[in-house]
Amino acid sequence: MQKNSFILFLLALSFLNLGCFSKAMPKAEVVTFGLEIAEDATPALVSRILKTNDNPISEIIFEKGTYHFYPDKGFEKFSYISNHGDLMINTPFPLLNMENLTIDGQGSTFIFHGVIIPFLIEGSKNISVKNVSIDWFQSFHSEGLIVANDAKNKTFDMQIDEKYPYYITNGELIFVKEYYQHTIGQSILYDPERKAIAFNTEAYTSITTKKKADVKRNLKNISYKYEYDRRDVGYKDIGIENRVTAEELKPGLIRIHGHTKKMPPVGFVLSMKGEQGLNRVAPAFRVTHTDGFNALNVNVHHAGGMGIIAENSSDLILDNFNVTPSQGRMVSTTADATHFVGCSGKVVLKNCTFENQLDDASNIHGTYQKIVDVLDDYRVGVRMGHHQQKAFVIGQPNDNLGFVRLSNSFFAYQKSTIKSIEYINNRYQIITLNEKLPEDVKPGDLVENLDGYPDLLVQNCKIRNNRARGLLISNPVNTVIENNFFSTEMEALLIPVESGHWYESGNAANVVIKGNTFQDCQHGGKNRGVIRFDTDDDNKNIAFKNIEITNNTFNQFDNLILEVTNVDGLVFKGNTITNSGTFPQLHPNNPAIRVEASKNITLENNTYQGKAKEILETDESLTSLNFK
Repeated sequence: MQKNSFILFLLALSFLNLGCFSKAMPKAEVVTFGLEIAEDATPALVSRILKTNDNPISEIIFEKGTYHFYPDKGFEKFSYISNHGDLMINTPFPLLNMENLTIDGQGSTFIFHGVIIPFLIEGSKNISVKNVSIDWFQSFHSEGLIVANDAKNKTFDMQIDEKYPYYITNGELIFVKEYYQHTIGQSILYDPERKAIAFNTEAYTSITTKKKADVKRNLKNISYKYEYDRRDVGYKDIGIENRVTAEELKPGLIRIHGHTKKMPPVGFVLSMKGEQGLNRVAPAFRVTHTDGFNALNVNVHHAGGMGIIAENSSDLILDNFNVTPSQGRMVSTTADATHFVGCSGKVVLKNCTFENQLDDASNIHGTYQKIVDVLDDYRVGVRMGHHQQKAFVIGQPNDNLGFVRLSNSFFAYQKSTIKSIEYINNRYQIITLNEKLPEDVKPGDLVENLDGYPDLLVQNCKIRNNRARGLLISNPVNTVIENNFFSTEMEALLIPVESGHWYESGNAANVVIKGNTFQDCQHGGKNRGVIRFDTDDDNKNIAFKNIEITNNTFNQFDNLILEVTNVDGLVFKGNTITNSGTFPQLHPNNPAIRVEASKNITLENNTYQGKAKEILETDESLTSLNFK
C-alpha cells in the first residue's frame, strides 16, 4: 500500500472508531408544563432543570394560567447578592451554566411564597424570559392607613388590614408573612389619591424608630486592627435602642408613640418594610456572570428586593419589562426596579414602566474596591467597601483595572490588566496583575474595572410614583436617555461618583438626555435638582465629561431644574421649562440652574416660563455664563 493511501486508511479507521464509541450529543427539547402542577410548580421544575446536562432544554413553555411556587422544595444555594442580603436562598428556576434557553409563560401569572428567588441565572448564555407576570402571595412590606394623629403627644394611629398580620412584643410592632417577618423599619408615606409617594414626605418619614442607647459604657475602648463597616448588619445596632413603641387600641388599630418628625397626615398610607440591611431578601431576577439575557413582556408586581439585579454580565435587554403594583398595594418592589453592577456590552431598557417601587428605577455602575495591602510588584490586597458588596469579584483575567486616587483625580491615574483574583473571603481578595503595579500605588487607593461598563439605552419608558430617584448613571462609556417620562420623589436623573459609602464606581461621560418629559420631580422634599451631578469628595476635580441635555420638557412645581458640578463639557439646549403649579414651592429661593466647579458649559435656545427670581447661579469659575 502506498504511503498516502495508508494514511487515508488510518484516518478513515479512526473516524469509524469515533463513530462507534463516542456518544452523540442529545438534542435540546421543548418542555411543556400544564396546570396539573399549578398548586406548587417548584418540584416539577427543579427536577427537570437539574437533568439538563443529560437532557438539554431549548424552551420551557407554560400553559396559560396561575402557578404557585414555594421554597420548601426549591433548589437551595447560598448567594452573595449585590445590594441585597447574603443568604441561603431557594429557587424553582436554577438556571446555572445553561445556554440558549427560552422560558415562555404564555401570559401566565407566577405567584411566589416567602423568601424565594424566582429566577436564579448564573454562568449562562442567551437566556430569555417572556410573557409572564411575577407576584408574591404576601408582600415583603406592610401598609397602614393613618386614621388619627396627635402632634402634642407625638402619637399617630394606623388601621392595619387583615392581609398584614402582626403582633406586638415589648412595644415593638412586628408584621408576619409566610416564611418572613419584619418591623416598621424603613418607611415612607403614600398618597392613596395619587397612588404615589406623598408630597413632602421627608417632613414626616421615615418613622424615627431608633435612637442612641441611654446607657453606654466604655464602647470606645473597643478597637479593631483592620477597617470594619459600621453599617454592616452585625454592627449597625451597637449602642442603639428602639425609640417608638406600638400600642393596640383595638384589633387592627395601632397607636405609635415617640415619632420625632411631623405626625403623618390622616388619610395617607404608611409603607413599612423592616430594617435596612435585612429587608432585601428576594429579588425577582438575579443574573450574574451571564452573557445575553432578554426579558420580553414581563411584569414584576412585587419582590422583596429588586425587580432584577444583574452583576458581571453582558448584553441585557429588557423590553416591556414592567414593575407595577397589584392587589391594591401602594408598593411594587421594595427596592430598585432594575440594577446593573459591573455589566458590559449593551444594557437596554425600552418600553418599560417602573412605578411605585421603594427605590430607583435603575442604577448602572461599577464597583470601587480599596487597596489595603501592596503585597509585591504585581499583587494588591483589596477590600470590599460596602457590606452589600461582599464577595463581589471585580473582574476576570485580562480585564483592564484602573487605579484611582480621588484626591488627585476622579479618573484612573494608571491601568493594568488582571492576571488572576484569589478569593480569600467575602471582604478580602488578592489581585495579581500582568504588568507591574504603578510605582506610587499605596494603600487607600481604589481600583475599578474599566471594562465593567455598558453601552446604555433607556428609551420610551415611564418612571413614576416611586421612592427615590429615576436613574442613577455612573457610566463612562455611552449613555442615551430618550423619550421617557419621569415623575419621581427625588432626582429624575442622578449622575454621581459614590466613593465613600456605596463605593459605586464610574464617572459618567458621553451622556445624551433628549426628548424626555420631567413632571413634578423632587416632590418628596429634598432640596436638589431634577437632573443632578454630584460627587462624594468635596473637591473641584473634573468628574463628568461630554453631556448633552437637549429638547426636554420640564414641568415642575419648584425651581431647581439642573445642578451641575465637576463637569467638563455640557450642552443644555432647546429645553422648555414651565411651572406646573401642582404643589406649593418648597424651595422658592433656588435658581433654575446652578453650576459649580465646571467648564465648557453651553446654555442656548432654551425657553423659561418658571418662577425662579434668578434663572442661573454660578460660582467664580463661570461668571461669564448666561442663560439663553
